[in-house]
Amino acid sequence: MRRTPALAALAVLSLALTACGGGNDSDTAAVEVAKAPTFAPGTTMAKIAKTGTLQAGVKFDQPGFGMTGLSDKPQGFDVEIVKIIAAKLGIDPGHIKYTEAPSNVREEILERGEVDVVAATYTINDERKKRISFAGPYYQAGQRLMVKSGNTTITGPESLAKTKAKVCSATGSTPSENIKQYLSGSDRLVLFDNYTKCADALRTGQVDAVTTDDVVLMGLASNSNGDFKVVGPKFSKEPYGIGIAKGDVAFCRFIDDTLAEAAKSGAYTKAWKDTAGKLDKSIPVPTLAKADTCS
Repeated sequence: MRRTPALAALAVLSLALTACGGGNDSDTAAVEVAKAPTFAPGTTMAKIAKTGTLQAGVKFDQPGFGMTGLSDKPQGFDVEIVKIIAAKLGIDPGHIKYTEAPSNVREEILERGEVDVVAATYTINDERKKRISFAGPYYQAGQRLMVKSGNTTITGPESLAKTKAKVCSATGSTPSENIKQYLSGSDRLVLFDNYTKCADALRTGQVDAVTTDDVVLMGLASNSNGDFKVVGPKFSKEPYGIGIAKGDVAFCRFIDDTLAEAAKSGAYTKAWKDTAGKLDKSIPVPTLAKADTCS
């Protein structure tokens, strides 16, 4: 079978991520799985614990946060966060069912009840809150640009319009909206359903830059064999949250409490160091932010 360029790029990224230890490919959790936990009847926690399976939406194409490895199991910081939540529900990692959650379908799979949680570099914003609720935030990212290593003309978002650069991002993502104000025209924005395709478009010269959150770009750049570099300062704040069904306050508070316990025990730090922290040592170990009010 012939590989498409996008699939070939994904295979290279997967191999590189596994080789550098950027993911945890085992069915182990950073915290001990709770033994027969009890929850109030009718709550989401009780329902999930009874089924014995947590349905989770994650990315499959983002090194360090959510990416499939050699075993086809997703790996990354978001995946480890899901394992921490599952463990508190009494569910071991082998009983988590992962669904790919590209940026443009995250609200839909929650609304349709296909997943219980979405942990997929999912920025909390007011527009999304109209349809779903968020627990967290559990990580603070910021948008930047990735270009070819030899590019000296694109140095930040302000340089895009004057260079008439074409920029790639993911359909339905916050970065794809943020970048529009810096472009010379709407035809300068190229959208794909995942960032692997954007990286491939950059490699082949179809676009001049890729934009998304800094940690995602650093993962892509670190796995590019020196072909790509991340440039310019952060020009947005992207608080990552756990997407859940709209209005599920009890589940939101449960997740926030679970993450707070993980931060106190060191499990949160271990999850970072075992995944995204291995891709770029210059990224500091994050501190869990104060949780937003559940609503």
